[in-house]
Amino acid sequence: MRFEQPLWLWLLVLVAVLVVAYLLAQRRRTKYAVRFATLPMLEKVAPKRPGWRRHAPAAAFLAALTVLTIAIARPVADIRVPRERATVLVAMDVSNSMAATDVAPNRFEVAQQAATEFVRDLPAKFNVGLVSFARTANVVAAPSTDHQATVDAINGLQLTDSTAIGDAVLAGLQAVRTIDPDDPPPSRIVLLSDGGNTAGSPIDTAAEAAAQAGVPVSTIAYGTAEGTVNLEGRDIPVPADTEALHGLAEATNGTFYQAQNNDQLRDVYSDLQSSIGWTTESREVTNLVAGIALAAALLAAIASLFWFSRLP
Repeated sequence: MRFEQPLWLWLLVLVAVLVVAYLLAQRRRTKYAVRFATLPMLEKVAPKRPGWRRHAPAAAFLAALTVLTIAIARPVADIRVPRERATVLVAMDVSNSMAATDVAPNRFEVAQQAATEFVRDLPAKFNVGLVSFARTANVVAAPSTDHQATVDAINGLQLTDSTAIGDAVLAGLQAVRTIDPDDPPPSRIVLLSDGGNTAGSPIDTAAEAAAQAGVPVSTIAYGTAEGTVNLEGRDIPVPADTEALHGLAEATNGTFYQAQNNDQLRDVYSDLQSSIGWTTESREVTNLVAGIALAAALLAAIASLFWFSRLP
C-alpha cells in the first residue's frame, strides 16, 4: 500500500502521544487509589471491577483515530480486477510428434481437450482465435467473441509434418492486428509445442517481432523427454525444445510452462486463464479505510455506553 498524500501520516505521532498519555493516566490512577485506600477496603467498596472492559472503548477509539489518519493520507492499493477486454491467440502444434502416446491416450487428444476447456473458461467479451502450425502456420479461427468457433476449429485439427514455431507467432501477431487497430485490447499468444522449430522463420525473429508489438507469448513445452513417435516403422524421439520455448517466453515477457501429462497441462491452462483474465490496477481505497475508522469509532461509543453509560 502507498499513499497519495503521505505527509498526513505525521498525525500518527499525535495518536502515539495520546496512547502514552492514556497509559500514564492509568498508572497515576492506580497509584492514587492505592494511596487513599487499603486493598481490602477497595475489594469491599468495589468488588466487581470492569477489568479489560475499562480499556476496550479507549483502545477502539485510538484505533479509529489511527485508521482515520491513514484514510486522510489517501491510501492506494494494488487490486486484482477482471479484464473487460483482451485478445487471446491459442497456437497449437499439429506436427506428427503430437501422436506420441507418452501422454495417454496421446498428446494430441489431451491437448485438444485442455485447449477447449481453456477457451470456454475465458471471459465472454474476450476475442479468442486459433493458430495451427506444422510445416506452415495458419489462422484457423480468426479472433472474435465467438468462442464456439474456436472450439470447433480445435476439434477439427489434423496432424501433419514439421514444426514452424516462429511462423506461428508471426501469424498470431498478424491476427492480433486485425482487432480494433485504433484502440487494440491487451493481447496474448498461448503457444503449445512438443518439439523444436524445424521449418519457417527462426524463433528469435518471431520473438523480436512480438516484443516490439508488445504481445507476450506464453509457451508450453509439452510431453516427456522419453516420448517417441513411430514414423515409417521407426521410433523417433520427440522431446520438446524447452530451451527455445523458454527463451521465446522470456524475450516477449510471457510465461514458460512445462506439462508432461494430462493433469499438468490442465493446470497450466488454468493458471493462464487466471493470469490473462485478470489484471492488477492501482486504486484509491480511502473510502474503505474511512469506513473501517467509522466502524471502530462506533464500536468504542457503543461499548462505552453499554458498559459505563457514557461516551469515551
